[in-house]
Amino acid sequence: MVYRRFAWPFGGQRASVCGSFTGWREYPMGLVGAEFQLVLDLPPGVYQYRFLVDGVWRCDDTKPIVRDEYGMISNEVLVTLVENNTHPVVQLEPSSNRRMNLDEGTILTTMPTEPPSQNSGVQIAVFRQRVSEILLHNTIYDVVPVSSKIAILDARLPVKQAFNIMHDEGLALVPLWDDGQGTITGMLTASDFVLILRKLQRNIRVLGHEELEMHSVAAWKEAKLQYYGGSDVAAMQRRPLVHVKDSDNLRAVALSIIQNEISSVPIFKSSMDVSGMPILNLATLPGILKFLCSKLQEQPEGYPILQNHISSIPIGTWSQHTGRASKRQLRTSRLNVPLITCLDFLLEDRVSSVPIVDDNGSLLDVYALSDIMALAKNDIYTRIELEQVTMEHALELQYQVNGRRQCDTCLSTSTFLEVLEQLSVPGVRRLVVIEPMTRFVQGIISLRDAVTFLLG
Repeated sequence: MVYRRFAWPFGGQRASVCGSFTGWREYPMGLVGAEFQLVLDLPPGVYQYRFLVDGVWRCDDTKPIVRDEYGMISNEVLVTLVENNTHPVVQLEPSSNRRMNLDEGTILTTMPTEPPSQNSGVQIAVFRQRVSEILLHNTIYDVVPVSSKIAILDARLPVKQAFNIMHDEGLALVPLWDDGQGTITGMLTASDFVLILRKLQRNIRVLGHEELEMHSVAAWKEAKLQYYGGSDVAAMQRRPLVHVKDSDNLRAVALSIIQNEISSVPIFKSSMDVSGMPILNLATLPGILKFLCSKLQEQPEGYPILQNHISSIPIGTWSQHTGRASKRQLRTSRLNVPLITCLDFLLEDRVSSVPIVDDNGSLLDVYALSDIMALAKNDIYTRIELEQVTMEHALELQYQVNGRRQCDTCLSTSTFLEVLEQLSVPGVRRLVVIEPMTRFVQGIISLRDAVTFLLG
């Protein structure tokens, strides 16, 4: 038999534990310091268990989690005898080092934490080296679909027509063709649509509603440059279109996307053909990540870091309550927040989405910058005031236009490989890290976060 301590450190007025080792009967836990604890004498084996906290079933997502055939989520624990020790011992959590009394639900004996099997820094460095080798020895041409089509808009198109086309075709961005120069000169994005709406709604005269019918995309781009360029307009005008060649290696392409803070980059042909169209396709991080995952899965046992919990990987943006440090503060939005406030945050912080949560911080949905394109359908944007539209209303408009959707989520106990595989699925731009039972938002891991970590 082995003494095993179960702990619930996440607050509450009362807590119990039950599991396969108790026949799923509830055992009350005692409050010790700031956490509820209970020590049980168990035979070696694998057990599933859950906590009942203030009448609500909960799981500890910092511990291993399993899902049964009915979709029920539970924690899982492996109880083993310590080798070369004939006496039962109290097996503590790795972070514990306190003395308690068993009768009061407290620790009797102090056990040292287990040494790590491998230095995580070395493990990460070795993994990144292998990732770089894969990316350096393959070109973007290896990733581009052979028979794919790419939408291109003429820069002379009226702004209104261009955005209607983007909505109808489900495009968040599209290359712009300049007939005068005979080449691709820029990109029209969902951010441009947001900027136009902000100017229209705030009565800062750049384009009027009626002018959207006839004002060209090229004219809007020039107006935007004048408005945002400040004293360095000339330097901005000289900036060439960011693009890559079909012969460029995958690492160079990924770095180009990340360093220029863009979601995709045009792939130009190394040699011009008779058509005169220089663009071959758009390079995106999902395409590169999917190719990389396929290579890593050829020998998954050679990369132990792929089986680590994502919570142990220095990646993503995390809530303060998780105790993890993040370069950027995790922001969420409530349903009653004005849409314009959310859009301002997305543009100013240069992020692509924000989790929408209820009053308890539980995930309801995710609003992405590209969702603004729903307002282009039937000119919805001409009949609303952004200052008056709440996030709840914005989501309802999104559902009416594009239907309801499922949020892409993961747990802090999800493996690094599981997260990479999810992010490589077309259309998945980020994963919201949630607690399994409450859906409380713990963090967010974007596609850019993952690739940035991989490149080091």
